[in-house]
Amino acid sequence: MDLDVFVAAHQAEWHRLEVLSSRRRLTGEESDELIALYQRATSHLAQVQAAAPHPGVEGRLTALVVRGRNAVAGARASSWRDAAHYFTAGFPAILYRTRRWWLTVGAVSFLLSAVVAWWTGTHPEMIKSLLSPEQYEQLTKPGGEFEAYYTEHPSANFAAQVWTNNAWVAAQCLISAVLLGIPVLYILLVNVLNLGSGIGIMASADHLQLFLGLLIPHGLLEITAIFVAGGLSLRLGWTVIDPGPRTRTVALAEEGRAVIGSVIGLTAVLMVTGFIEGFVTGSALPSWLRIGIGLTVEALFLLYALVLGKHAATAGETGDVEAADRTEHQPMVG
Repeated sequence: MDLDVFVAAHQAEWHRLEVLSSRRRLTGEESDELIALYQRATSHLAQVQAAAPHPGVEGRLTALVVRGRNAVAGARASSWRDAAHYFTAGFPAILYRTRRWWLTVGAVSFLLSAVVAWWTGTHPEMIKSLLSPEQYEQLTKPGGEFEAYYTEHPSANFAAQVWTNNAWVAAQCLISAVLLGIPVLYILLVNVLNLGSGIGIMASADHLQLFLGLLIPHGLLEITAIFVAGGLSLRLGWTVIDPGPRTRTVALAEEGRAVIGSVIGLTAVLMVTGFIEGFVTGSALPSWLRIGIGLTVEALFLLYALVLGKHAATAGETGDVEAADRTEHQPMVG
């Protein structure tokens, strides 16, 4: 196909579609014309993509098709109903569909953390290579640096700071999907080493109860959110290698939209962990109550992901965007 000739031949009707789609009111004849021009523009976009890909022409036609679709069907405005649907069906469906990935990431991470904790706690020379005697004392003693980290800042400011930091870690995991998820392995390894060495160091000083009492309230849900982000990233990376029965383009588009869609949900989850870390973890509440709160929110999240998510997935929800918001692909003959 000669792209220049094609553009010259259809330039006038594209301009007409642009004019009609920008009008608030149309006559009956103009409405029929708009629909016909919109359908032809959709066909033209498919032809260009298949026979003569060109970023400039594709970009213009895509914009025209979107404008035409909105003019024909009416632009769909987001509403509270959309948000409710996302949190009660879309996001839990994403979590359930990807459960094997993030549950596996979590199981492997906890296992490796346990190994690191055991090795660190039973090998004093390992601790000496990480901390000087003064640093070890300041970190592990009651009221020391570890405990002070959760208690010395104003709760609201600390919660906001924690949320921002955790959201950035989760974002790094999701962003690494564009590199087949490989960088996420490093991010997860760093978390494993930090968690395992922290447990080992505090256990060696007989302050494991203090450590867990300050970690579990917010940490279980927090690290689960990181596991979800990591699992989603690795799943998208694996889709490049094995798209399954779908074409690679369709598979990447669907799974990519799921990753993007999970950002809002994970942000909300991490907001909860930031609130708990700011107002519960370092509070004067007894350890059993703080730990109970942490275990409860973790259990609620797992129920949300695995029970509500299964229900949503069984009902056909995938977590993908509405069909009207996806790029249109129209079959062509010839």
